[in-house]
Amino acid sequence: MPPIDLWLLVYPGFLLLDASGPAQVFSSANDEARAAGLPEPYRIHMLSADGGPVVSSAGVTLLTAPLPSPSALAGATLIVSGGRGLECGASPALAPELVGWVRQAAAHAGRCCSVCTGAFVLARAGLLDGRRAVTHWLDAAALQAQHPAITVQDDAIYIRDGALYTSAGIAAGMDLALALVEEDRGRAAGLAVAKRLVVFFKRPGGQRQFSSELLAQAAPQGWHGQLTAWLRPRLAQQLDVEQMAAALATSVRTLHRRLRQEAGMSPAQLLLRLRMEAACALLERPGMTVKRAARQSGFGSEYNLRRAFAAQLGVAPSDYQSRFG
Repeated sequence: MPPIDLWLLVYPGFLLLDASGPAQVFSSANDEARAAGLPEPYRIHMLSADGGPVVSSAGVTLLTAPLPSPSALAGATLIVSGGRGLECGASPALAPELVGWVRQAAAHAGRCCSVCTGAFVLARAGLLDGRRAVTHWLDAAALQAQHPAITVQDDAIYIRDGALYTSAGIAAGMDLALALVEEDRGRAAGLAVAKRLVVFFKRPGGQRQFSSELLAQAAPQGWHGQLTAWLRPRLAQQLDVEQMAAALATSVRTLHRRLRQEAGMSPAQLLLRLRMEAACALLERPGMTVKRAARQSGFGSEYNLRRAFAAQLGVAPSDYQSRFG
């Protein structure tokens, strides 16, 4: 097969690993191919609006080429890195000219991808409307609020929706790149690259870089903190939103609104997150069975726990237990 052109878009203040991480994955795929006596499968290009040196948020400078005609990306893969200020609209990456180029290039590209807050660029270009997407967990609520037509999933490592790919915070760009290598070259090639880089081929679990308990501790008197404190000792019970609202002496409507404002989630989503964290903690204990973990965390049955793990973490409870138990 002819090599695939990879165009990695950066801009002043971009996150270094958002660009260098995927670039290294594809470069290592080339190394693996050469070692096997095969042609290199990828051509890697670093791009910016005007070309030349571009300074990352870490102070490291990359030398880039200027933007080509959008039609030059026909059949290629475009990857937009994340960076400072994207979540609040204060980034050169959101300049109308650059967003317009991304929109046009995506129409020609075989795949259009983002790493971390690069999703805000794809969203501003209108590419994610009506689709599922992910970004860094800290910025998921902002992406959802600014672009309500997107279904933001805050606990995925990466998401593919048609020819659009988004990935979670920073290092998740490497997870996405490995998935693209597997898509292009097969499982054996992707696994070989992961071994070379000494990283997970498929990282277990989701984007669990934070916990509801820590968020609750940050504002113990807030709605999130109060509801978390009330829910935690009752996770094994049958609970509904009416009971939660009564416990906080408020209406269901007010509880929904305040929790959305404060934590970016509904009461039911908070309960699910707390039960997931409890189940994970139980499965990490020596001698714990999946059945007991399901019952003690409030899922009731192994079937319910397996469904929750598949939807939230993308792994089976037994796989999680074998990795972390």
